[in-house]
Amino acid sequence: MKIIPAIDLKEGQCVRLLQGKKDEVTVYSDDPGSTAKKWVDCGAEIIHIVDLDGAFTGTQKNISGIEKIRKAVDVTLELGGGIRDMERIRFLTDLGIDRIIIGTAAIENPELLKNACREFPGRVFVGIDTKDGMVAVKGWEEITQKKAIDLSLEMEKIGVAGIIYTDIRRDGMLTGPNIEATREISEAVTIPVIASGGISGMDDIRNLLEINGLYGAITGKAIYSGAIDLREAIELSNQ
Repeated sequence: MKIIPAIDLKEGQCVRLLQGKKDEVTVYSDDPGSTAKKWVDCGAEIIHIVDLDGAFTGTQKNISGIEKIRKAVDVTLELGGGIRDMERIRFLTDLGIDRIIIGTAAIENPELLKNACREFPGRVFVGIDTKDGMVAVKGWEEITQKKAIDLSLEMEKIGVAGIIYTDIRRDGMLTGPNIEATREISEAVTIPVIASGGISGMDDIRNLLEINGLYGAITGKAIYSGAIDLREAIELSNQ
């Protein structure tokens, strides 16, 4: 299982939100490039980037920060937040982003998702963000009537390369990931599933390692606050 550090960008700074609430922000750094290098030096093979301004507005607002990360590290970069048309997908791949994460548009514009999967096979992931088992969109501000498990199966049929599953209620709360829901989705599909939200300590990493076939786990607040030593977590996951 890959341990994947998260870099959430808002107005050029590395931040964390509490349960995705845009007015509950903690700023950790104003240098995205050095932050990424710090995590790579700890052994990270993938960096998960979220353009929070893009998630809320539908347009990337942190291109400069994304470029700084790309120049600073030579590992796989996955990016989500406001990616809602092919022109933007092509721009970001040209910028050096390895994996494109589509969230809201996966539900509102399935044709875009299909086209993206055809043009960039193996590089398009879908972010499935949920609250009480129901899918949330538009920066987590709107809750749909779509169940996460149903959407996961639909996405696999379309041909996405993987799923990033986030439980909003646990994101940034350090209350532990939703093991049961993560296991349900991981066992329902054959494509890679990455868990996100709520990781608070090494015990959570151990619990996620018990999920058969889980591809990865994203951690944000826990590594920024020091609750988890990233190097130690990566070493544990590689055993």
